[in-house]
Amino acid sequence: MVGLHMKRSKIIKAWKSEGRVTSVDSDPTSPRPSDFLDQIELSIVTIPDLVVPRIESQNDVLSSYNTNNPFIRYNSIKFLGFLVLGYLLVIQIIGIASVLIYLALISSAKDVLRKKGLKTLTFAIFTVVSTFASCGFVPTNENMMVFSKNSGLLWILIPQVLLGNTLFPSFLRFSIWVLGKKFKKAEANYLLKKTAEVKYLHLLPGMHSSFLVATVLGFIFIGLILFCSMEWNSAALSGLNTYQKLVGALFQSVNARHTGETIVDISTIAPAILVFFVVMMYLPPYTSFLPVKRDPQWQIDCQERKNQRRVGENFILSQLSYLLIFIILICITERKKIKEDPLNFSVLNITLEVISAYGNVGFTTGYSCDRQLKSDPTCVSKWYGFSGKWSDEGKVFLIIVMFFGRLKKFNMNGGQGWKLL
Repeated sequence: MVGLHMKRSKIIKAWKSEGRVTSVDSDPTSPRPSDFLDQIELSIVTIPDLVVPRIESQNDVLSSYNTNNPFIRYNSIKFLGFLVLGYLLVIQIIGIASVLIYLALISSAKDVLRKKGLKTLTFAIFTVVSTFASCGFVPTNENMMVFSKNSGLLWILIPQVLLGNTLFPSFLRFSIWVLGKKFKKAEANYLLKKTAEVKYLHLLPGMHSSFLVATVLGFIFIGLILFCSMEWNSAALSGLNTYQKLVGALFQSVNARHTGETIVDISTIAPAILVFFVVMMYLPPYTSFLPVKRDPQWQIDCQERKNQRRVGENFILSQLSYLLIFIILICITERKKIKEDPLNFSVLNITLEVISAYGNVGFTTGYSCDRQLKSDPTCVSKWYGFSGKWSDEGKVFLIIVMFFGRLKKFNMNGGQGWKLL
């Protein structure tokens, strides 16, 4: 959102450098945008002592609805910036209100907070914002395990997970289309048709947005089927009825991509599901299956960028290569514990922790004293932090992986120098 507002200032600077804008006060006789408000609605920001395009005639105002007019690009980016702000506020406010209403109506959920000394408003705000931002922090020691039977609360949080992450581009485009029906028609039309010119990472073309929805729902369906088929009668879902198990499995599948909230102890579920979670956490949020013919111009641009690639870029590794290196380094730093405590410090658990850090998810298998080969009377089981048992060197590597995961978009094209034949 901040980047969108910065784009507006760049557009004005470009106009000034090209001599296409003048100061409002430099020419008192030049028509103002307000002179034409009774003829056509046009969203023009008039700021004293700043710059706006000079309008020579009414035809210039009418031409602002032409998507090739640079002034409509300025208005469209401004509109998109405020739309993103409204999107963030509306979705989270609805989520917080829904959680508060649910806690007021369902005594069992409210009793959990009362026993833990948590205020209802604090829990609602903290949990919804954390879920929407894909942070996964919940102000309870057991994450969402204590609410495994509160299916209504899980239903409220599931849209927050999707709308704040994997489905954000699709619903942002849908919001533009809806508002364009009644308000800001010119700006909405420009954003929907000139997506590439806006250069906003989260605004995808229409076809791409549709396939993104299909891909996200497809991954959720696969995870739901896999989880239900292997964990339906397991101890992880014991005590839940059929409806609660189904909603709980859906909640786990949705959170496997980026949020990391859980109603079960991750270490108790089947290894096959853990491997599936690893794959889901590795995938970037906007991963989509896009079986359409690419634009020829796009292929030409890619070829030009390929030809202009600097020599140093050929030695940049792919995302997966760096992750393998970090897993190997952590296995080296924790080699003593892997030998003495192989059930807790398994390679699968370490891999899950590393990929979870890379995807900024937060899933962890925790640490169980029951899995120790040599029992330690001073041991304390902690399901919520397996990395807490790592060495300082291993924790440093994991911190690096977290930053690397947040900044992965700057290296998505790495590893192109390698050809696997």
